[in-house]
Amino acid sequence: MPRIVIVSPPFHSHAAPLSALAAALAANGAEVFFACAPAFEPLADRAGVRFVPLTVTRNANTGVAERTDQAAREAARLDEFLAATRHGPVETLLTQARHRRADLLADPQGVYEDLRALDRRLRPDWYVVDQLAYAATLALHCLRVPYASYCPGHPTYVLSGPGAFFGLPHDWPDAVRPAPSRLTELHTAVRDNDRAFTELFTAFARARTPSAPAPGRAFALTSTHAVVYAYPALPWLPERPDGPAHLFAGHMAGPDAPPAPEWTRRMRELRERAERVVLVAFGTFLSARDDVLRTVVSGLLDGTDDTAVVVAAGARADALADLAGDRAVVVPTVPQRELLPHVDAMVHHGGGNSFTECLRAGVPALVLPMSSDQFCVARDAERAGVGVVRDPNALRAPDVPDALAAAMAGPVRRRTSRMARELRRYGPSWAAERLVTAMETGVGAAAETTVGRAARARLPLRPSAVLPEGGSP
Repeated sequence: MPRIVIVSPPFHSHAAPLSALAAALAANGAEVFFACAPAFEPLADRAGVRFVPLTVTRNANTGVAERTDQAAREAARLDEFLAATRHGPVETLLTQARHRRADLLADPQGVYEDLRALDRRLRPDWYVVDQLAYAATLALHCLRVPYASYCPGHPTYVLSGPGAFFGLPHDWPDAVRPAPSRLTELHTAVRDNDRAFTELFTAFARARTPSAPAPGRAFALTSTHAVVYAYPALPWLPERPDGPAHLFAGHMAGPDAPPAPEWTRRMRELRERAERVVLVAFGTFLSARDDVLRTVVSGLLDGTDDTAVVVAAGARADALADLAGDRAVVVPTVPQRELLPHVDAMVHHGGGNSFTECLRAGVPALVLPMSSDQFCVARDAERAGVGVVRDPNALRAPDVPDALAAAMAGPVRRRTSRMARELRRYGPSWAAERLVTAMETGVGAAAETTVGRAARARLPLRPSAVLPEGGSP
């Protein structure tokens, strides 16, 4: 029985899927410890694994970012980030690039010491670490212990080569494609970050473990054994780096569960008043964009008479309370995964969890990307033909019904249903079984890469049918 420690940053959108992987590894016979900030201990309890307190970054988000107790400096940076999203993708990504040092490498020595103490106490056989927990990955590299990487969002978080940079989308959806001059500015910023972080990683590793191999490019530091992607193996994704087993799990959601009785009642009442129900949710950070939420909800309520809406409004639920009524439920949070099988469409921000959960449930989407890897995710939804993309800052309420109609058109619904059927064979259990094999045998990297490519070929997509004219698969 292998002993495994899963290291998660203190963000609900990362910790929740990692806890699903933890549960699947435990069901596969492993002894699993879930290491995260203390507020996330209930996730370990629900997964049936043991909990270890470990904080790998100062920033945090326990479910609604604005309501999470965090230091004044981190709260101010969150406000700056949200303000940047109102000015478009490049300004947002530039702001995120400026915040990288505090976000990703705030206390590398503290994380190193905590993980070293944990390793001496628990003596695990190997670790699973979130790809974006860079301080933890650096510490594990310096400790020279075996680990697998977990990629929580778009697969390009694991850099594919020297021309790829963390924070620079490899592709853009048509609706938010920046001007070339702005992309040049962004490229300069992320390249400078890459250089600065690589120097920091190299100096840190040399001081702690001079005999260890150099970590190389900081943002390219990942497991040499296995990488688990909470994402489908889409045919056009950049080729993955050689070496580790690449395990495309499709999604990282636990077993299906019905909504709680209160939500069952609410959904039944909405169905009695409308022909279709739409879920609107922008994740734990971007629910603060209540201006976009208001545009979407008012557009659907005023522009149609056959549509009901469920809105996850985060800390802005009170500000949007006037929208609630017979055809609209406005609450801080919703059980998204449980509700998806019971809605007709979703409006989301292009988060990796929302994208893959929609695919798993066969739900088409209107995607409004605002930050991070959401532009890559939105582009994949566009290319796969399982949703449509609009600019959240340019969207007007009268435009929303037509945008939703495009997202729910027959071809989109059929492609989404086909992908849902294909992805049912994947998930946490699929990933756990193959991850244990890859880590314990030390073989299978080439085989799993081949499996990944074969899976891409099997996906029920016709890229040439969904690309814009002049595109290539």
